[in-house]
Amino acid sequence: MLSLGELSACGLSRDAIGVRVRNGWLHRMHRAVYAVGHPNPPLEGQLLAAVKACGTGAVLSHFAAAALWGFVPWDERHPQVTVVGSATRVVPGIRVHRTQLLTVADVARHRGIPITSPGRTLLDLASVCDPRLLRRAVRQAQALQRVNVRQLVQMLQRLRGRRGARNLAAIVATGPAPTRSELEDAVLDLMLSGGLAHPDVNVPLLLSGRRVIPDFRWPEHRLVVEADSSAWHEHKLAREDDAERQAVLEAHGERVVRVTWEQTIARPPQTLARLRAAGAPLADASVD
Repeated sequence: MLSLGELSACGLSRDAIGVRVRNGWLHRMHRAVYAVGHPNPPLEGQLLAAVKACGTGAVLSHFAAAALWGFVPWDERHPQVTVVGSATRVVPGIRVHRTQLLTVADVARHRGIPITSPGRTLLDLASVCDPRLLRRAVRQAQALQRVNVRQLVQMLQRLRGRRGARNLAAIVATGPAPTRSELEDAVLDLMLSGGLAHPDVNVPLLLSGRRVIPDFRWPEHRLVVEADSSAWHEHKLAREDDAERQAVLEAHGERVVRVTWEQTIARPPQTLARLRAAGAPLADASVD
């Protein structure tokens, strides 16, 4: 993906560039931005073209940045790019955001594309998306180890008052929660809203030489909660793996409670009662 300036720096005149466009060697993606050799580049090429189309200093941001980092799935919307300054800039096919503050700490490069840092991406996303999507993105970012609570808190302190900061702070305040699926989100939210203590989330254990990752665990109580999604756990191999993992956990003194979508969404009081009966600690309970 090359801009007109980059092609000129390679020694190509405007006439030479025009010849290559007509011959199908260069394909116009945006004004003064060309794909080399192929008219339909992959997603990374499309996003890089969007950034180049917005000029020097532009960075991929908001939903597009979250998708490239792997925090949310891409949904084919117009790419979002942030530029510094207040001047209005319209680029067809691109959503351009303007900012007065974009420091070195707020930018990165991922897969060769200038992009907002993971933390700044989440803050920008918090200003444009609904709470459920933001929660999933924040927890996925933690699961991918792109960002942690300490880094998010530091960024919120540095950028306090920015749009979206309050929404992001509300999620960060729940503590580390690197969940890996929407069901894990729902189960964790049920447990926290039901007054249970915050469990460890996807913290690996090494048991009998095997690395096991419980969905949720209260170490002092030797209690594990596993979120069972029908999209995965109804497969025969998945069920066998679940049974083997549970057997390993129980052989080392852990109690395992399994929770499904239906139990989480349709029967929350009964599910909470079952967890309490299994020994799940309350948020204000002290550990002896």
